[in-house]
Amino acid sequence: MLTATLLLIAVLCAGVLIRVPYAEMSPGPTVDTLGEHNGEPVLNIEGRRTYEASGHLNMTTVRVTGADYRMNLVEALYGWLADDSAVVPHSTLYPDDKSAEEVREENAEEFSQSLESAKVAALRELEIPVGERVVVASVVKGGPAQGRLHAGDVIRAVDGEPVEQPDDVARLVTEHEPGEDVVFTVVPAKRAEAAEKKGEEPTGGRDVTVTTTAADDDKRAIVGIRAGLDHTFPFEIDIKLADVGGPSAGLMFALGIVDKLTKGDLTGGEFVAGTGTIDGEGAVGPIGGIQMKTIAARDKGAEYFLTPEDNCAGALRDVPDGLTLVKVGTIDDALEALEDIREGNEAGLPRCTAG
Repeated sequence: MLTATLLLIAVLCAGVLIRVPYAEMSPGPTVDTLGEHNGEPVLNIEGRRTYEASGHLNMTTVRVTGADYRMNLVEALYGWLADDSAVVPHSTLYPDDKSAEEVREENAEEFSQSLESAKVAALRELEIPVGERVVVASVVKGGPAQGRLHAGDVIRAVDGEPVEQPDDVARLVTEHEPGEDVVFTVVPAKRAEAAEKKGEEPTGGRDVTVTTTAADDDKRAIVGIRAGLDHTFPFEIDIKLADVGGPSAGLMFALGIVDKLTKGDLTGGEFVAGTGTIDGEGAVGPIGGIQMKTIAARDKGAEYFLTPEDNCAGALRDVPDGLTLVKVGTIDDALEALEDIREGNEAGLPRCTAG
């Protein structure tokens, strides 16, 4: 018995000391997009009439272990056995080719983009005009454009040819050979931002010449920028939510905006939570950590969970008691499901089903 006890102690000590290349996911906080967070409204709309809304439209999150944290064997075994956590390879959350800071920046950028897409999708759903313009989304450090073009600059033309989509910029640049000059007609970011605050379109522009270089993987001409679409809105929509990353809250923010801008309650006073990416056209995409999010939603009190259709199979593996999984593929699907919920039409709800 003494020998067995000593062996058990030795195994436990080894389990605590041995580090394994895994990370843990667990249910994170949920936030009502119709309510307040840290004493401030999550959604604040100015310049347009808004309406009070009851019920909940909660976005959900996943809590993960830090990039620098290394689980020991005992923690990993406990996480594998627990119902409210998931143990995954460390590289799934933190790729080996990216630093912890790069992962944080990428998550922050995805979250910011999801808010932009949520605003666009919501206003288009309400048939409120949204302006578009091509901008410099990012500048590669050490690239030819560094110091000459800046994130947020509005790109009017390349070599005198007007651009309407980000792909136009890449096409016009790659028509050059490496070492040739490209002329960008841009409105500086600060001037564009000042005009937007006044509710005006930025005017004028200046020519900026950038000498191309060859891409590392082939002989394409590049200037070291990523072009993107920026949107202008007819009124201000401010979303305040710190310490959240990734694109998965887009759907719930879009629904929150629609609810604030329309009479009545989308939820009929019910507690609805959900997740899903969204694009400017209202298409809902899948996300990670779906089981952790359904647990978080139910623990908070949700009775319905808006689930991206591509996540239904994963969500069905372990559905918390009392939570109805509602399948959605677009913002229209979500709005129709909410209509069924507030009218008590349980039979009409598009539920997640096996297969």
